[in-house]
Amino acid sequence: MKSIIASMMVAAGLLVAGNTMATEMPAVAKKNNCTACHAIDKKVVGPAWKAVADKYKGDASAEAKLITKVSKGGSGVWGSMPMPGNDPAGTKQADMKELVKFILAL
Repeated sequence: MKSIIASMMVAAGLLVAGNTMATEMPAVAKKNNCTACHAIDKKVVGPAWKAVADKYKGDASAEAKLITKVSKGGSGVWGSMPMPGNDPAGTKQADMKELVKFILAL
């Protein structure tokens, strides 16, 4: 009986660890200072990224729209607080694409 309980606790621990690792903030978000306004699962200044993923689920054009929005900035979708552009010159598009793919996969 003790071994069954111990096995269940280990399995539960692995599930929790796996979920934490799956939703860890990516390095590209830290590098581009996205973490100042966003978190994965809660609203900070901007929306939670899980909420963004939910909003755009099933939208085939979401990736392109969000890359543009993250790059150039915008406002009005999530409230009145504007989001500054993270790549208005278009020099970090690989970073922007990686970030958007991460968000949409949540």
